[in-house]
Amino acid sequence: MKTKNIIITGTSRGIGFELVHIFANQGHNVLALSRNAQPVSNLHFENITSFAFDLNRQEDYKKVEDFIEKEWKQVDILINNAGVVLNKPFAETSMQEFENVYKTNVFGVAEMTRVIIPFMKKDSHVVTVSSMGGVQGSMKFAGLSAYSSSKGAVITLTELLAEEYKETGPSFNVLALGAVQTEMLEEAFPGYKAPTTAKQMADYMSDFALNGNQYYNGKMLQVSNSTP
Repeated sequence: MKTKNIIITGTSRGIGFELVHIFANQGHNVLALSRNAQPVSNLHFENITSFAFDLNRQEDYKKVEDFIEKEWKQVDILINNAGVVLNKPFAETSMQEFENVYKTNVFGVAEMTRVIIPFMKKDSHVVTVSSMGGVQGSMKFAGLSAYSSSKGAVITLTELLAEEYKETGPSFNVLALGAVQTEMLEEAFPGYKAPTTAKQMADYMSDFALNGNQYYNGKMLQVSNSTP
């Protein structure tokens, strides 16, 4: 398998952390981005680079650009995995809180993608992580108005980008995940035990990131075996 240059956001825990492990063990080069870079830094893989990164800080994107220009020149896969959840009744959710969720889950995804596209080729692949809560017609849960609506926004964004870049690439797809046993799930559904582990989902997502763009572009795939 050809060595790929892969960027993953939200890598300090859960699915993102497992993805870093998987790709590094396969021999790919990984840039792991998270507000807390320490967990990945402790892995000590030569083919992993990690530094603290905040999707809401414009200067942090410049660090990513500088790294790519100096070390890689091109990016084969971008996985927009970072996200925040807010579980709070709508009537008690302030405009600032709603905005903070969108800053990471929507605006951060858009800006990261915009910054990385110039380094990508026609056969490159952008994979964005959404949620079943963002899928039109799926079961919805009280308290997740900001989170689930933000996850719906990135589904539409993915469809639009696939159309805009269909002649030149890269490909864009979005995975709407069901319940996965992560810290974020515990925040959204305290006490709920998911049937899928972070490692199991990361195994699926890593294969999709490497190969899914051969079969899909501009598509939302529902990756769920449970409700929620």
